[in-house]
Amino acid sequence: MTTCVFFYVQHLLGIGHLARASRIASAVQARGMAVTLVTGGLPVAGFPPTGLDHVALPPLAVSDGDFAGLVDGTGNPADAAYLDARRAALLAAFDRLRPDVVITEAFPFGRRQVRFELLPLLAAIAVARPRPILLASVRDILQQRAKPGRDADTVDLVRAHYDRVLVHGDPAFAALGDTFPLADQIADKVIHTGLVCPPVPVPAPERFDIVVSAGGGAVGAGLVRAALAAVALRPALDRVLVITGPNLPQADYDALAALAPPAVTLCRFRSDFAALLASARLSVSQAGYNTVADIVQAGCRAVLVPFAAGGETEQTDRATRLHQAGRAVMLAEADLSGPAMATAIDRALAQDITAAGRLAQTDGAARVADIIADLMAARADQTEIT
Repeated sequence: MTTCVFFYVQHLLGIGHLARASRIASAVQARGMAVTLVTGGLPVAGFPPTGLDHVALPPLAVSDGDFAGLVDGTGNPADAAYLDARRAALLAAFDRLRPDVVITEAFPFGRRQVRFELLPLLAAIAVARPRPILLASVRDILQQRAKPGRDADTVDLVRAHYDRVLVHGDPAFAALGDTFPLADQIADKVIHTGLVCPPVPVPAPERFDIVVSAGGGAVGAGLVRAALAAVALRPALDRVLVITGPNLPQADYDALAALAPPAVTLCRFRSDFAALLASARLSVSQAGYNTVADIVQAGCRAVLVPFAAGGETEQTDRATRLHQAGRAVMLAEADLSGPAMATAIDRALAQDITAAGRLAQTDGAARVADIIADLMAARADQTEIT
């Protein structure tokens, strides 16, 4: 009998959560399981990948980079009726599919904004018969908590509801306990899967010396402007690709296009991003999980500009670890300028990254599929015994 997996992911600002969940879902499906990806953010071209069953909830986003204030698909505040409709749609999808496995991406370690629908989902899972296996899917480095008690709340939810916590990283690089102080209280449920990376890419036939990328693009315009100014300051740089991200406002995109030097090719999105990195000398980007995973997999040099607005700490933590390992040059957002970026590019191109060695296991998506298969097999064995 085919295992049915119900995978919930809510992206609010960038597309990193959606991209990682899509990679995992594709790997699980490739193992012969039926996967439904339940998304709750604004539509993003190319996600979920073709061939995945998809339930799109009425979209939610945040009104600013501080993750405060939920808005609907038109940018208006999401009122109670709108949230009620989302919750009803989520619970109806769960009831219709009756999955064997449920995965919540980020929650309960993050995404507190959607507790209004996820707590009812957990309640529905608890009374379902047979009860689905419940897994949390979480990146290796978490945002540092600003409010006391949040970590204890997370532990309570994990212990009360979750069968396993899948941490998508390698403890040799970053363990859950490095950024989650109460990790020892859920150690019996935690499995580190390795980084969720794309398949090892074949270098793209279209080659660029430098690939500049701004993730989803919602907050990357400053990085792109600095990179364009740096290219103008370094005439020897040739064949530079700048990927602004699909969420960059059109007015900002047009302004950047007007600034682009002749050596630069500007676009919003490339589906062959991992392959482009594999044939590039250097990546210039923020330090989001997926981009760094692509960099590690591709083995190229890197300049990392971690997103740090609104008290965000996760990207700075990740970039610092790569910088300390001799694997990247880090440039703070506050120091962004054309000259500073040009200097960072010079340093990165001169860096010998081979000394850093292997930073982390990179087969996290396939490992998740293995874990689900093992849990389902263990449940079947237990059922036969009882």
